[in-house]
Amino acid sequence: MLRRLVLTLAFLGAVSSVAPATAAPVAPVSPTAASEGLLDIRSIVPDAVVDLRYATSQNFVKQRLYPPNARCLVHQSMANGLRVAASKLRATGYRLVFWDCYRPHSAQVRMYEVVPDANWVARPGNYARSHEAGRSVDVTLIVRDGHRVDMGTGFDDFTARAHAYARAGLSAAAVGNRARLRSAMQAGGLSPYSGEWWHFDGPGAGVDRPHLRAAVN
Repeated sequence: MLRRLVLTLAFLGAVSSVAPATAAPVAPVSPTAASEGLLDIRSIVPDAVVDLRYATSQNFVKQRLYPPNARCLVHQSMANGLRVAASKLRATGYRLVFWDCYRPHSAQVRMYEVVPDANWVARPGNYARSHEAGRSVDVTLIVRDGHRVDMGTGFDDFTARAHAYARAGLSAAAVGNRARLRSAMQAGGLSPYSGEWWHFDGPGAGVDRPHLRAAVN
């Protein structure tokens, strides 16, 4: 009986150690964002770490493109896939960190002005796709104790080492961590982009749609 109690407590401890963190209630998105089907990632993945690089100057543009209170917004079509991916990672002690989500057209225009190379920055056009449609995310991993894992490069590293399936110049740990991230995201039906290990597309990300009007806050 004592042995059974010990095993039961150990099991419960293991479950609680990977359960989502208790999060504060998420404020509703703006009426415009709601009408365009956008959701705050924290209402989908409560333990998500939101580290929007374009809300800071720590990005390749070297300037803030989003307001400091920017939110990670994604189209509702990505919700189930992101829940599945987060659950898969959570079960093995990892959490998702979101570097970018919905990206307004004006921000895309500014990025292309700085790096006018479609191999690295999508050329802005008359229609919204991918980030501009809220149907792509840029993510990395963090472990439960708060430490980032080795992914081989940082965000927006415009070198061959940033390719999703790159191996040259990368540690075995980085290659394995990228594979772990891809596996979880693909389990949720989210597609990796071969040119950037951090970029994943949701359903219909490549379909031309009208530009969204929502702000990121």
